[in-house]
Amino acid sequence: MEERDIQLLADLIRVRGASSDESGIKEFIKNYVLANAKHWKVQPKIVEGGFFQDTLLLVFGQPKTVIFSHIDTIGFSVGYNQELIKIGGAKLIDGTRLVGKDSSGEVEAELVLIENEDGDNVLKYVADRRIDRGTILTFLPDFRINETYVQSAYLDNRLGNFVALKVAETLENGAIAFSTYEEHGGNTVGYMANYLFQNYGVAQALIADITWVTEGVKHGGGVAISMRDSLLPRRSYLNRIIDLVASSGIAYQLEVESGGGSDGGMLQKSDLPFDWCFIGAAEDNVHSPNEKVFISDIQSMVEVYNYLMEHL
Repeated sequence: MEERDIQLLADLIRVRGASSDESGIKEFIKNYVLANAKHWKVQPKIVEGGFFQDTLLLVFGQPKTVIFSHIDTIGFSVGYNQELIKIGGAKLIDGTRLVGKDSSGEVEAELVLIENEDGDNVLKYVADRRIDRGTILTFLPDFRINETYVQSAYLDNRLGNFVALKVAETLENGAIAFSTYEEHGGNTVGYMANYLFQNYGVAQALIADITWVTEGVKHGGGVAISMRDSLLPRRSYLNRIIDLVASSGIAYQLEVESGGGSDGGMLQKSDLPFDWCFIGAAEDNVHSPNEKVFISDIQSMVEVYNYLMEHL
């Protein structure tokens, strides 16, 4: 990865944005677009505000396909008596360092698991002071990179955001939708999809998100094209994508899972005639402070998205 790309990814990871609290990361991405779009092949139309809430939509030329890339992350809400309540499916590791901001300013805390009388683990925080109830805490980022892999909290889905912004550099016709609430359900995909369908006739999507290393999906095998998770993309659309990527010569692997979901699930459950396919690099240590993705798979992901947005 080039130095400027490493810096962009590290900067994206540093911006907090747990589900329901995406305004900061939305503004970061918007400001990045405003500062850099003059160097892109096509300057996009920026759609935001009002009913778009904390989402951001970029429209390039005459779009046929939209990339959905959720900007929220997992985290924790502070409850009563130093209790923590999960936002999304955060992995619980005793001693994990957390950060947030309340009415008294910035605060750091440590996640602790305490066994109650029933033998169940109760999730609490330890900090130098009381933290306001309702405060959102997220993993303290520790960004690491070498020649082989990148490791940090929140590669899911800051890597998806990074890939979308890399594709934006040369995109001539297409749309990029930075969505919210994916990690905790009830997200904003339906409204954004309806806008694109009604105004541009767009009805096909790619989901730029990060998947898991599993029995069938390995580090270094190229970006994963998901043939299914808990839901099923339409087979004829999926076959078109696989055929195109196979003809491109770009490294890829096929994923077939029985669970999980993404922005694609929200499209499938909507009343819009949208096709979708999840395409993402695979990570280890899912939903933890130490998510790990191979750099070669990130490069493959960027190349596949560039190719599909031109040819799909």
